[in-house]
Amino acid sequence: MRRTFNSIPMIGFAAWSGTGKTTLLRALLPRLRRHGLRVGVVKHAHHDFDIDIPGKDSYELRRAGATHVLVGSRRRWALVVETDLQEDPSLAEMLAHLGGQALDLILIEGLKREAIPKIELHRPALGMPTLFPDDPHIVAVAADRPIATPPSVALLDLNDPDEVAAFILRYLGLADNVGRETVDMGIP
Repeated sequence: MRRTFNSIPMIGFAAWSGTGKTTLLRALLPRLRRHGLRVGVVKHAHHDFDIDIPGKDSYELRRAGATHVLVGSRRRWALVVETDLQEDPSLAEMLAHLGGQALDLILIEGLKREAIPKIELHRPALGMPTLFPDDPHIVAVAADRPIATPPSVALLDLNDPDEVAAFILRYLGLADNVGRETVDMGIP
């Protein structure tokens, strides 16, 4: 069921709010980077958000009426686009903005209804039901304690990002990158 965008493998992370999706991704990114992978992230937000700080020029220009604000430097660039969509954009619409970027892997946070392979994060103490019984696209569950999963759904330790990273590399066929650690270039 491996899915790709422009031949770039991708895997999603699905969970109820407050389960720790962003925390896990923050732990996974440096581990995947150490294997030489250039990783992109698509994150769904359920609400209005700003990536700039009030008072900064780009924020003030957008607030003044610019529908597109592109900020760039030699280190990074960011594009903020104001929209009047009636619904959240689909994954395909968001991925189109990645264009032909030089990526080896795309991690997708949220968008749990998309038909892509996903790792479900589950914390039984939160009292929320698991998603995997109703979502055939869940290939693994990362939980903070053992839970019953069918044989087709791998069980991972949510508190072991090395285990989760190794699963992603194996599942997406990127395991040959294991051991090809990058030279220390300031990558955490």
